[in-house]
Amino acid sequence: MVDDANKTVFISYRRQVASFIARAVFQDLRANGWDVFMDVQSIDAGEFDRIILNQIAARAHFVVILTPGTLERCANGDDWLRREIEYAFEKERNIVPLLANSFDFASNKAHLTGTLAELQRRNALNVPHDYFEEAMERLRTRYLKQPVYGAIVPTPADEKLEVERRVTEATAQPQVTSEQLTAEQYLSRAYKKHQEHNDYSGAIEDYTQAIRLNPKFADAYINRGAVHHDKGDLNGALADFDEAIHLDPKYAIAYNNRGTVRKDKGDLDGAIADYNEALRLNPNYANPHWGLGNCYYAREDWARALDAYETYLRLVKGTPSDFVVGRVKELKRKLGR
Repeated sequence: MVDDANKTVFISYRRQVASFIARAVFQDLRANGWDVFMDVQSIDAGEFDRIILNQIAARAHFVVILTPGTLERCANGDDWLRREIEYAFEKERNIVPLLANSFDFASNKAHLTGTLAELQRRNALNVPHDYFEEAMERLRTRYLKQPVYGAIVPTPADEKLEVERRVTEATAQPQVTSEQLTAEQYLSRAYKKHQEHNDYSGAIEDYTQAIRLNPKFADAYINRGAVHHDKGDLNGALADFDEAIHLDPKYAIAYNNRGTVRKDKGDLDGAIADYNEALRLNPNYANPHWGLGNCYYAREDWARALDAYETYLRLVKGTPSDFVVGRVKELKRKLGR
């Protein structure tokens, strides 16, 4: 632990699209004497929410990793990455956006709402894969030398052990390889092909190349499964989500996505089991409640369907889904409420 508060950094990132580049940044800063916090687990409900925010308050610099796919879910009011960014602005941290894997602000205008719009006005650093070391030197010697205007609040005494445990866990992760970073580049390119151009074949090809480079890349399986699902290839989607869960049994998104495929295949029992497992792993995750609502609706279990849809709307907190709002109105009429 360094004594200089100005050498403290919080790394914010979207695990599903930027886990390796985030880990590489963490490892570089740690190797050069910086005190860095980066959570490598899925966000816990309740108590750890407060610990995460307190770590932003306890650190001078806030580095946010931006890749294709990072900002889309920030439209949800309950999105954790959005909460981290907004809190960093509130606490007047030195906010440094790192742009990786061909991320650009122009393509993400629609997602830069509210406080997030301020990100594009910050001095961002491009981090090309081929010049990673040079970019990190610029980060350390220039971007992390900017002044911090908000007060730095020390970690509360009752949180220090948990914070140390999380930092130790992140530090113990294997050194990131060139193959892993290249695989993440393919993942970002595939994501853009899928989401921006509806190029299913091109996206699947790039996700497959990412998996060839890194056969244990659970996120690539999850994303490729999503493309198979959008194509209507339910068996291909199911196989990919099965493999993602095999690689990472604690990944709530994989269970949620597999639940959706099982529901679409008519396996309501399997779908409900997957949605419930996703909620066990992440009780604040809104999407599984939507899925449960669909399953109970298909069974004409109106009361349970209504409860699930309303829980989804309560958790998501952002712009409500017209589909779910319509279902809630319909079910209330059916139930005479």
